[in-house]
Amino acid sequence: MSRTQVSLIRKAAFAGLFALCASTAIAQTSSPATGLGQSWPNAADQSVSPNWHVYVFMLNGIKYIQINDLGGTVHAAIGTANGSSIVLPVGVDSQNVSTSSSSNSSSTQVYNDGTTAVTATPQSNGTTQFSVLQAAPCSTPNCGGNGGS
Repeated sequence: MSRTQVSLIRKAAFAGLFALCASTAIAQTSSPATGLGQSWPNAADQSVSPNWHVYVFMLNGIKYIQINDLGGTVHAAIGTANGSSIVLPVGVDSQNVSTSSSSNSSSTQVYNDGTTAVTATPQSNGTTQFSVLQAAPCSTPNCGGNGGS
C-alpha cells in the first residue's frame, strides 16, 4: 500500500469513529423523559405552581402526568389520552385523585397544557385532593405548562 492509501484509510476510519461518537451523543441528549413514579425523574418540571413539581411523560400516545411536592415525595400520577383520564396507583395521595369536572375555590392549579388541567386542594387531614380536568383550549400562548415537549 502506498503512503497516500494508508493516510486515506486512517482519515476514513477517524471520520467514521467521529460520526459514531457524535450520533451516540445526540441519541443520549434526545432520549425521552424517564422515571415515572420516582422522586426526581429525568424530566423537566412543568408545574405552573411554585409549590409543586409536575413531570410529564409520553408513551404510545398516552400522556402521564406526575405531581411531586417540593421535597420530591410523589403525590399522584394520571394518564390521559383523547380526552379521557385514568388515575395511576402511584403516590401518597393516589386515592385522593378525582377525574370529575369540579374545582374548589381553595384549589391551586398545578398543571395546564391546554387540554388537561390538574388542581391541588389541601384537606383538613393533611392530605391533598387532586382534580384532573379536561381544560378548555388555550386562547393565549402563555396559558399554562408547555405540554411535555
